[in-house]
Amino acid sequence: MSAAEQSLTQPQARPTETDVLELSVVIPCLNEAESIAIVVDKALRTMADEGISGEVVVADNGSTDGSQELAEQAGARVVNEPRKGYGSAYLAGFDAAGGTYILMGDADDTYDFTQLGRFLGPLHDGADMVIGNRMSGLHPGSMPWLHRYVGNPVLTGILNLFFRTGVSDAHCGMRAFRRDLLPALDLRTTGMEFASELVIRSSKLGLDVRQVDIEYHPRKGESKLSSFSDGWRHLRFLLVHSPTWLFLIPGTALVVLGVLMGVIVVTGAELFGRVWDVHALIAASLTTIVGTQVLQIGMFGRAYAAYYLNEHDPPFDRMRDRLRLEHGLIAGGLVLLAGLVTCVVIAVSWLSRGFGELSEQKLAVIGMTLVVVGIQIVFGSFFLSVLGLSRRPAASDELAPH
Repeated sequence: MSAAEQSLTQPQARPTETDVLELSVVIPCLNEAESIAIVVDKALRTMADEGISGEVVVADNGSTDGSQELAEQAGARVVNEPRKGYGSAYLAGFDAAGGTYILMGDADDTYDFTQLGRFLGPLHDGADMVIGNRMSGLHPGSMPWLHRYVGNPVLTGILNLFFRTGVSDAHCGMRAFRRDLLPALDLRTTGMEFASELVIRSSKLGLDVRQVDIEYHPRKGESKLSSFSDGWRHLRFLLVHSPTWLFLIPGTALVVLGVLMGVIVVTGAELFGRVWDVHALIAASLTTIVGTQVLQIGMFGRAYAAYYLNEHDPPFDRMRDRLRLEHGLIAGGLVLLAGLVTCVVIAVSWLSRGFGELSEQKLAVIGMTLVVVGIQIVFGSFFLSVLGLSRRPAASDELAPH
């Protein structure tokens, strides 16, 4: 047996409980018998060579190929996580880690753990999190063309657009961060979208996130990644965590479009024929109502994130500090009253003179639109206030919804 083979099979020295651990390398594992021992050995040997006090924690997710035993023989501490999922394995590994810093990376030998020292430098320099950038160090065959030229750039671009993270490779799985940030990060997802959640939560918390260039190698063994289903999970996660882009911007666009269409019809602009102008006004009404509803859902989403997920949202905080429930009720009540008065006037006219005037039909559509929008504003204001009941107001917070 060669010296290299012996280093992979003989247990490595582990830090004792009295040691102060600087680094915990956490590796999720599911049937990675071909590579797990190699990865563990690289991490342990690199830490020993660079004088880093550390450990390797392998979070096994139900392997059936003996990966657990191979990891232990190589010197890792193995924790078993029966709940399936990439995120589940990492959460179990993070919970077991004891180092000041945590370095995460896959078990398939795509990431070179001999480069782990690159991540500690920025952390020592004050960074909260360090993310690897694979794109300048891709080895031939390491990343499928669909991931390299479509999936990763598109998802990274969307993440940067929605959350202004500024990272170049948002789905690089080799990252390091301060372990004491885990309570604030409050990570919850159990699947592949865990990678996006970590970046999003870091951005929303305003953490100091930096990047280092790393190499990326072809994996050993069979990939667990499903390009389309996992890509959709990432995209879905990005959308549901950005109420602004999912609800507020589309809702605003619909309201503006509906109002603009209504103004064109009411002012008699020759964009619609006489036969179609009432129908166009009905379409404008529906567009405005739907847009108002979507806007409200966006506000509910931002309120939920602020009150229940403890996310810092300056625009929402400013709105919450300046507006009370009564402001919403007054605004909705005025819109509702204007709609009711319009509808009553039109109803009286129809009862006395009969139905048929085109101008009155237009006013009826406008009146009903105002009634619906007014009701939405009133009940939406109440619901925002209900969401705010979970929040414990500060002594000086006199304008919070109640």
